[in-house]
Amino acid sequence: MLKVVHEEVPSTEHAPAAVGASLLDELVRDGARAMLAAALQAEVAAYIDVHADAVDEAGHRLVVRNGHRQAREVATAAGAVPVRAPRVNDKRIDEETGERRRFSSAILPAWARKSRQVAEVLPLLYLHGLSSGDFVPALEQFLGSAAGLSASTVTRLTTQWQDDADAFNKRPLMNTDYVYCWVDGIHLKVRLEQDKVCLLVIIGVRADGTKELVALGDGFRESSESWADLLRDCKRRGMRAPILAVGDGALGFWKALREVFPETKEQRCWFHVAGNVLSALPKSAHPGAKAALAEIYSAEDREHAVKAAAAFADFYGAKWPKATAKITDNLDVLLAFYDYPAEHWIHLRTTNPIESTFATVRLRQRVTKGPGSRAAGVAMAFKLIESAQARWRAVNAPHLVALVRAGAQFEKGKLVERPDESGGDQQVA
Repeated sequence: MLKVVHEEVPSTEHAPAAVGASLLDELVRDGARAMLAAALQAEVAAYIDVHADAVDEAGHRLVVRNGHRQAREVATAAGAVPVRAPRVNDKRIDEETGERRRFSSAILPAWARKSRQVAEVLPLLYLHGLSSGDFVPALEQFLGSAAGLSASTVTRLTTQWQDDADAFNKRPLMNTDYVYCWVDGIHLKVRLEQDKVCLLVIIGVRADGTKELVALGDGFRESSESWADLLRDCKRRGMRAPILAVGDGALGFWKALREVFPETKEQRCWFHVAGNVLSALPKSAHPGAKAALAEIYSAEDREHAVKAAAAFADFYGAKWPKATAKITDNLDVLLAFYDYPAEHWIHLRTTNPIESTFATVRLRQRVTKGPGSRAAGVAMAFKLIESAQARWRAVNAPHLVALVRAGAQFEKGKLVERPDESGGDQQVA
């Protein structure tokens, strides 16, 4: 049902329906260089380790790193990907030919300039690369050969990504102010004896209006305890309470938020609530209900939204009270976004920044059947978000975010009051 809501409910800066094509292509363009660089570095490191015992009479290694080759571009279906391969100085002599041995990358041969399949395969490499059993067949698609991809190479990549995710989740947060945040629980169907991994995701809006990943945790069925642990950890690292948090009403997040950051206001995601409402209605009523819901979340201000909600209750309440209650019982937290700048409403009424980003993860899971371990699942998701984050644009009217943090008041989406330097309030026409 949520898929239908995504198609019908506007209000996002990235339409989820377009994610399957454009987002994957952008992921390839933005992530290909980092992915290939990491794979090439791991391949070289494994090669050098294998020949660590090869030394000359003075005890110097015969196989060592030697900078990088000149940059070149590999053509892909999503555009040219710049590559700068590491170089190896191999001074060993081949006993049969009498010539010096040479290192040749099996991942990116010296002659490789074009791959028709890389656009489809690179997103898979993000997932497959975290499971040593799956990485080799994925690369065979990419190159037509898995030669040179040893277990140690795969282990290096896996360790590197997991270390990156771990370092990210330990970084200090006292110097970054997140004014708004979106939260969601994303389920990854990894091959485990335990329950599937639930990623707890927090994406924030900094005071300058830019978006970035705040935290990524491994939770248990989106429980309030898991969310509380994640929020407490963020607070210990210096995170300030956001002004507004946006999420699904079913999350255990809200109980945790009230415990850790009780001053933060709550906004329920309209994507999720609309899906819940429609699931409680017969299909014949969906067209009219969708239009009636749009009258609420697209109203010109809170006053009109309240009237639209009352009209919805009057029309549907007698026949389908459960569907109506999903609106009327939660109206305050459904309309919280109206208290903020009108330019921000489109961002604050849904969790679309998370939904759009993880549409790629969900799509690729159906192909790869999961990365194989809980730690690997978190690391894979972190790498996907890290790549996608470079494409996130700032919220509309980013200069207003700092005013929201400063306590400025907004009526009908317009600024009416801002704090002055003397500590009083200054009226704004």
